Amino acid sequence: MKAIITVVGKDRSGIVAGVSTKIAELGLNIDDISQTVLDEFFTMMAVVSADEKKDFAQLRSELETFGDSLNVKINIQSSAIFDAMHNL
Repeated sequence: MKAIITVVGKDRSGIVAGVSTKIAELGLNIDDISQTVLDEFFTMMAVVSADEKKDFAQLRSELETFGDSLNVKINIQSSAIFDAMHNL
């Protein structure tokens, strides 16, 4: 399983640490990560993977709830969506 996680919110310390810890707790591996601060807004994209299939609805729910605790918006999408878009 491979997915893309995006994180957006007002910049503050601890966002990367918190999100990466949560990703590990969910049994996902960070394969690639990019983050930047645009003006005062933090943005991050991470490509994550797992050896076994994961329930995206559950992952999405847990990440959204966790994002609320950090005051950021976290989204997860299957990389298959992006692969399909490029094969049209």
